[in-house]
Amino acid sequence: MKTPLTFGLILTIACPLLTPDACLAQLKSSPAEDAKSFLETYNRVYQSLYTVANDAAWSALTDVTDEHTGQRIGAEKAQAAFVGSPWVIQRARELLQHTNQLDASTVRQLRFVMLNAAGAPGTIPDVVAERVAAEARQSATLDGFEFKWTPPGATETKAITANQIDDSLQSSTNLAERLAVWKASKESGVALKPGLLKLRDLRNRVATEMGYSSFFALRAGWFDMNVAEMKAMTDKLCEETRPLYEQLHCWTKHTLAKRYGQPVPKLIPAHWLGNRWSQEWPGLVESVDLDPLFKSKSPEWIVEKAVDYGESLGFPKLPAAFWPRSDLYELPADAKRKKNTHASAWHINLDQDVRSLMNVKNNFQWFGTAHHELGHVFYFLAYSRPEIPHLFRDGASPAMHEAMAETLATPTKQVPYLRELGLIPPGTNFDETQWLLNAALDDVVFIQWSAGVMAAWERDFYESNLSADQLNKRWWDYVAKYQGVAPPEPRGEEFCDAATKTHINDNPAEYYKYALAFAIKYQLHRHIAKKILHQDPRNTSFKGNQEVGAFLYNMMKQGATRDWRAVIRDATGEEFSGRAMLEYYEPLVKYLKEQNRGREVGWQD
Repeated sequence: MKTPLTFGLILTIACPLLTPDACLAQLKSSPAEDAKSFLETYNRVYQSLYTVANDAAWSALTDVTDEHTGQRIGAEKAQAAFVGSPWVIQRARELLQHTNQLDASTVRQLRFVMLNAAGAPGTIPDVVAERVAAEARQSATLDGFEFKWTPPGATETKAITANQIDDSLQSSTNLAERLAVWKASKESGVALKPGLLKLRDLRNRVATEMGYSSFFALRAGWFDMNVAEMKAMTDKLCEETRPLYEQLHCWTKHTLAKRYGQPVPKLIPAHWLGNRWSQEWPGLVESVDLDPLFKSKSPEWIVEKAVDYGESLGFPKLPAAFWPRSDLYELPADAKRKKNTHASAWHINLDQDVRSLMNVKNNFQWFGTAHHELGHVFYFLAYSRPEIPHLFRDGASPAMHEAMAETLATPTKQVPYLRELGLIPPGTNFDETQWLLNAALDDVVFIQWSAGVMAAWERDFYESNLSADQLNKRWWDYVAKYQGVAPPEPRGEEFCDAATKTHINDNPAEYYKYALAFAIKYQLHRHIAKKILHQDPRNTSFKGNQEVGAFLYNMMKQGATRDWRAVIRDATGEEFSGRAMLEYYEPLVKYLKEQNRGREVGWQD
């Protein structure tokens, strides 16, 4: 195992002089000069330690072993020791007392320094070290978990992969098989529950040390918002989209009841739906089954097209090292190593070392996912410029990064781009209403899950210290309230179904960023379609359009230098809003109301 760096060694790296006192003596008398010197040192060391920690995390996720987990713990402890060191906290606080003498960029960097410190305050080093170790162990448990299931009629259990679980839930019409697979998908929560409870206490402790009410409040701080403001924003998104969602819910439960030969329920049984968490409802619109379009294509072709698409917009070209350093495809069944199966993009060194971790298969879902992850990668490259400090080499907010990736992936769900790639044969037409329905069963459904269930449960978990004997009940209460979905059979507190979601464990207390990102995506897409392309927002292609590329790049290249809402307002001339999403699906509402005539819409008394 690599030995973690001590703070003294970190200061030696940061400063050509060898002692903290000597390093501090270099500071100038002017607050502006002091801040400049401090931030230059901070950014330099921050990038170095960030790179080491990311390299270790990459190894831990792409080759799950005890050794790699240990190396990740050591590297992340070193990073935590610096960003949360008492010296860093004290110096940033002192400099922030002179904001009237500092420019806006300097003040914003200092605020980011304090937000970084809040994740690992050196005033409680034992807690920070324990949190780093606990998170690495939790990640190893999650990534190395072996799913098993007992097929209907069988007496022995057998292994099943995450991709096989997803495939079964999207294709099987055997309810007994679906139930067995769905239950298997929840077994990881049992293994993850003890670690998650421990992590909640550790995360809350580091947040309260820096004056935040909880870890949830700390994460909201990265959006320039507090808990109440974030709750109001996510609640508003759920309320705005609720009427359309209820129409989708009604149509879906009738469609599935007919498919499975069952009575129409009030709440949709979770194992009826084609996603482990019911966060999207694939496979319901049979006339828009796009998987066959990709049967003749290889996973490599899918990734290559995603790269070609981004580069055609005029974005910086991917470094040649992206290909050998990434881990893009599913491992063979007999592979000796295990890897994380969740798609992600990596900015290893906050510069040109960009990578992606995926499990690409030749289907429509992975086609969109590959474009999304490459959208993150192009965003990394856009703001990796000398004039952008390393502290600002990130999205304008966590939601903004997702929004840019989603905006870039939007044409993958529209006919024109698919035609350009030769995926749709000439003369083949699709019913626009059915196409919209298929998209709404993804994006609109997702809002209730992300801004509703996930945001509410994690807010309770961290802000209210939800007790261990209430985790699953509260989870399913929120699933019923927001999604109108119920477990197929009672789920007691021996389970922890929330923990089966990757983000609950390793990207906590900010899943609502995806809901905000979806709303931003529709707002940006409407602007592109109407103001740049002069096309119907529902039928667009960006490929090769340099003007669209310039519009997006001008936002992306700013990194985190400005408030995300200001970036949106300046780009579109409008305040952030979810209205564009509702406008996009207006043609679908009439169709759904006709389909649901005479049916009970909604599920709550």
